[in-house]
Amino acid sequence: MEIKGKLEKLKSFVIENEIDEIYCSLKEVSNVQLNKIIAFSDEYKKTIKFIPDSKEIFSKHLQIDYYDSFPVLSLKKTVLNDPTIKIFKRLFDVVFSIIVIIGLLSWLMPILAILIKLESKGPVFFRQGRPGIDENEFYCYKFRSMRINEMTETEASKNDPRVTKIGKLMRKSSIDEMPQFFNVLLGDMSVVGPRPHLWSQNLSYANKIKKYATRHCVKPGITGLAQVRGFRGEIETERDMINRIKFDVFYIENWTLILDLKIIHQTIVNIYKGEEKAY
Repeated sequence: MEIKGKLEKLKSFVIENEIDEIYCSLKEVSNVQLNKIIAFSDEYKKTIKFIPDSKEIFSKHLQIDYYDSFPVLSLKKTVLNDPTIKIFKRLFDVVFSIIVIIGLLSWLMPILAILIKLESKGPVFFRQGRPGIDENEFYCYKFRSMRINEMTETEASKNDPRVTKIGKLMRKSSIDEMPQFFNVLLGDMSVVGPRPHLWSQNLSYANKIKKYATRHCVKPGITGLAQVRGFRGEIETERDMINRIKFDVFYIENWTLILDLKIIHQTIVNIYKGEEKAY
């Protein structure tokens, strides 16, 4: 069905009728209109496909499909959408996680469990709902680094009184994140990817920051490009979140195995050196 009229009418029609795919003729829209449509599709997680006026396509961000003999262009956000790459990345995640769980967590977990229980009452593990791929909720696991409190949707700040002594040590070395390798085995997370935010952060920034929703088209990660570039921990200003999203989107749109390995290596280096915002 062809929808004519202003862009706002198109947006309302798409939302009200729960349309999943938008077909856009490149010949019929200006660059300004095209950018607005792309921004709208990113914000509301709609698939946008372009109908070309020429078969000479020269863009790595577009892929061509055919419906009978009719060419249609799709906006290709990431190679991670490719089924073969998904399988490869999943195999890497499983193998890497098993190595970490057997080689490190098998003996470290009992020691930390005793230290956590000795210092404060409560469970060894902290479980919290976070938005994952396609913004579906999953339970993210950590070693409990805080005393039991009612402010679980408030991120930790410097000298946070909720953090225990063993918690400070774990957070400084990022050991508190290690149980997330079980999340990776369960298929909720990847070793490398955008860090899963709090739901409160999603609600606060989703409509403020361009391409924020793009980070939900892949699995969240234990570590990510934004984290190794210094944008981890407490979000003190909106600029902190903007920079984090820029690196997340760059990772999603430019993924390679080499990039994953570099991020893992830099994560280990940063843990060894210590990070200013690891608190």
